[in-house]
Amino acid sequence: MSDLDPLLRERLGAYRNDVISQVAGPGPDKARQLLRRRRRMTAAAAAAAVVLGVTPVVVNAALHADRTPPVPVESVPPPTPSTSAPPTPTPTGSPTQTPTPTAPTGPNGRISRAQLLATTVDLPNWPSGMAEGGCTISDVRLKTNTKKTYVSELADNEFEYGDVDGDGADETIAIVACRYGEASAKQVVAFERNSDDRIVTVGRVVRTDDEFKDILAAEITSTGSVQVTVADIVPCCEIPDYIRREQVRTYEWNGQRFEQTDGPTKFGPDPRLTDLRVSMTHELAEVPGADTRRELTLVFTVTNAGPVDAPQVAFHNIERGERAGGDWARCKPAKLSDTDELGCLLPGVPAGESRRYTFVQLIPVQPGADASTRSFLVLHGDAQDRTWPDLKPDDNTVPSPIQF
Repeated sequence: MSDLDPLLRERLGAYRNDVISQVAGPGPDKARQLLRRRRRMTAAAAAAAVVLGVTPVVVNAALHADRTPPVPVESVPPPTPSTSAPPTPTPTGSPTQTPTPTAPTGPNGRISRAQLLATTVDLPNWPSGMAEGGCTISDVRLKTNTKKTYVSELADNEFEYGDVDGDGADETIAIVACRYGEASAKQVVAFERNSDDRIVTVGRVVRTDDEFKDILAAEITSTGSVQVTVADIVPCCEIPDYIRREQVRTYEWNGQRFEQTDGPTKFGPDPRLTDLRVSMTHELAEVPGADTRRELTLVFTVTNAGPVDAPQVAFHNIERGERAGGDWARCKPAKLSDTDELGCLLPGVPAGESRRYTFVQLIPVQPGADASTRSFLVLHGDAQDRTWPDLKPDDNTVPSPIQF
């Protein structure tokens, strides 16, 4: 071995002693020092994990003195406090869609009364016989309050405006009439403007016919349907208003014409009326002494064939002389519809029963120049002293046996 061997051996021995001391482990003091150092490292690692928001894997590695650096998982930093209002939470479910209005496809059809009167229009057909009488339908210039017969005119009702045919533009609803006497035929008509701004007819909503006799009003609803108030009779010709019945019927445009979609379709028999039937006997007697009058006794038998009670019974055309007995003392004045003629109103007849009524009066022996043979009329009266038509009027009259 060379001269350097002693020196090399010395160095190798020192190195060996140092390695042996490391393998053998430190003494008690060194061990305590190492333990304190590890505890400080463990605490620092745990604190760093809390502050930095590291995952449990990193904390666990630090606690176990894992010398392999863990790969940190990306973490979300804590939110910065804000003084602004919290955002509005997003609602669950489908959001409500605001419908977009349909753009009008036709010109504005709002027409004033003056504009309609200033032009000519074509009208839907009138009921059978009206056109022949003079109620025209082509190039008609409408009038107002003419009081003439067979002239087409505007009724006094206010116009209605709304989209009745679904084109997005308004139309005009008006009631037109044609007089044929004291009454008038009527129809509800829809008007609009065409592309040339000319007033044209959309169609007829409804008209009077054999089923109902009068149209009182028309109104456009929010959905574009037309509600029409109709009546079964026209309150004219001495017919009182209280007898009239009314109904509201709804009509809608089906693309070609208006059709009824709601409301009653018929009036049917009037449930307020009943069927009275009358028969009569009479007796004519001379008055003793020099009296130039005779005594006439009329006995009426009234049967109520139903279906409703008649609270009172009204007799008309029976008085021509001086009242002399019988049921005259119980009479209340009975007005015949809207005329000024009065009769005798007496307690009535329940349905299915009969009652007898007697009237005695003195009449001249020789009838006057204005004497005539007349018919006696019996009508159903209600509790309000009003008289009503009969379901079968043909058996409500009997002829007088004599002229007076």
